[in-house]
Amino acid sequence: MNTRKIVITGGPGTGKSSIINELISRNHICFEEVSRQVTLDARREGIEQLFLTKPLLFSELLLKARTQQFLDAETIEKELIFLDRGLPDVLAYMDYVKSDYPKYFTETCEAHVYDKVFVLAPWQEIFVSDSERYENFDQAIEIHHALLDTYQRFGYELIDVPFASIEQRADFILDALND
Repeated sequence: MNTRKIVITGGPGTGKSSIINELISRNHICFEEVSRQVTLDARREGIEQLFLTKPLLFSELLLKARTQQFLDAETIEKELIFLDRGLPDVLAYMDYVKSDYPKYFTETCEAHVYDKVFVLAPWQEIFVSDSERYENFDQAIEIHHALLDTYQRFGYELIDVPFASIEQRADFILDALND
């Protein structure tokens, strides 16, 4: 079986996790965002915001975890696997903070290619900050543009998910995959 790996990406607070949870409730296999766990692990070691204090270390941990998710997705016998963010997100965030990263970051993205990428644009009405999300809405817009630039740099055709209810957004994604 040729499993298709589908990325759902977008800036912070755009509804990615809500859509992933909706897809899970519909019995789809989904890999959840790993950055929250990396942030919480760092907090247990006394670092409040690892990405802000050591962006390269944070990004190396994310790249490793998302590469593992990609490899794990290849071992599952299902038609579709959904991922909350993909490898290019790591580079987009590094570009957003204007931080250099090793060449292997780019090589990793080139070696692990997703089948489809859905993008959620910043949406003021649903945006909420929380203890792991330090960005404000203006920063979310900047991150959105960094994500678009990065995915397009790797040759992805991006599919914009319209503003709608969680159920309608999930329906849109599933319908687009059946076309």
